[in-house]
Amino acid sequence: MSFDQTYISDNAAEREHLIALVNRLTDEQLAHAMEAGWTVAGVLAHLAFWDQRALVLLQKWEREGIGPSGMDVDVVNEAMRLHCLAIAPRAAAELAISCAKSIDQAIERLNPQMAADVAERGKTVRLNRADHRRTHLGEIEAVLGIVVS
Repeated sequence: MSFDQTYISDNAAEREHLIALVNRLTDEQLAHAMEAGWTVAGVLAHLAFWDQRALVLLQKWEREGIGPSGMDVDVVNEAMRLHCLAIAPRAAAELAISCAKSIDQAIERLNPQMAADVAERGKTVRLNRADHRRTHLGEIEAVLGIVVS
């Protein structure tokens, strides 16, 4: 079976981007306001939440088979904002890194058939975690005026 797994290297690259960014951010930058009532740290906690959700679902699906797990993403994001903002900024940043590492490792360990099944039927878990990270890390860099070299 041939299945495109370029998402593995994309995930690794954006995870390294996340780590590099977090390691250079000051506590003041982590507390910096972003759109819609978020902060930089809150957005990092948001990334951690979605990576952790993906990990929990992959683990469940490995045990029980892939099943439905629908939700209204906008409602979840809005409901989670309060929780994300309540996490201490540096802890939120470290949580984002930890959750990124955990989900990426789980994805890398998937056998090719399970990965193909998740890609085809597990619509609420994207094996490409990089796109979500790239979007939010770009927003953080833009609001903080960080130039990526």
